[in-house]
Amino acid sequence: MTSPSRVALVAPASDERKARKALAGEADLVILDLEDAVLPADKDSARRAAGTLIREFGTRRPVSVRINALTTPWAGDDLAACAALDALQSVVLPKAETPGQIVDVDRALGDTPTTVHALIETAVGVRDVDAIAGASPRLEALIIGYADLAAELGRSATITRSAWEPVQDRVLIAARAAGLSVLDGPHLTIADDADFRAAKTRVRDLGFDGTWVIHPQQIATALEIFTPDDTAVQEARRVLDALQTAAEQGAGAASLDGRMLDEALAVAARRTLKKAGQR
Repeated sequence: MTSPSRVALVAPASDERKARKALAGEADLVILDLEDAVLPADKDSARRAAGTLIREFGTRRPVSVRINALTTPWAGDDLAACAALDALQSVVLPKAETPGQIVDVDRALGDTPTTVHALIETAVGVRDVDAIAGASPRLEALIIGYADLAAELGRSATITRSAWEPVQDRVLIAARAAGLSVLDGPHLTIADDADFRAAKTRVRDLGFDGTWVIHPQQIATALEIFTPDDTAVQEARRVLDALQTAAEQGAGAASLDGRMLDEALAVAARRTLKKAGQR
């Protein structure tokens, strides 16, 4: 599996200018959207455009495709097109609700190295997220989709951030139990403001690896939030070095600055270095 993406930018595959701007930008992952951002009349042309862009950019940077939901008439053609693109990093499955859906996408991708990301954005998806997370070795990440989930639950757009914490914890725990990455969904505004920073800092502190964004102006702030600073990286290296030294010396336990070190701290340290793009 690839390293967790700190920032994934969504761009409509049907808008070449926006898509190319996204692909030339600083996001760790660009998701070419065939679903919500594309009108029904444009689905076929958007799919062809995505293929052209992936063949051009996919060997140089990570690119993903959000296909249409499996219940739509476009999903089969979307998956067939994705299976023909060796340079495609991942497929995003919207409205993931059952393990069988993940298995179906896995099979459709055949022998390609393409991974699968599952959008958890329905009540059924949240309820059954544990089973979804363990459905296939090809599954790499879970993402929360707030807009669709809020609409289905009947939640107000002005609801406090803390009201989402039960959902966030449920998806996070399911992802970690299955060894998956977990990304926050996009903020429901395009501004890079104090509210955006507060929301993303909070999910980072909960344990999320990164976030989707829907506007390029949010990329720099999101990268800053989800990239460990020098102090965190140095501390992670000190933890791993102390554990390695203890192991080489045959010591039964390791300590650092008066703290006993264990595998849980090693896991956290390795995750910090991975997020920082280091080993």
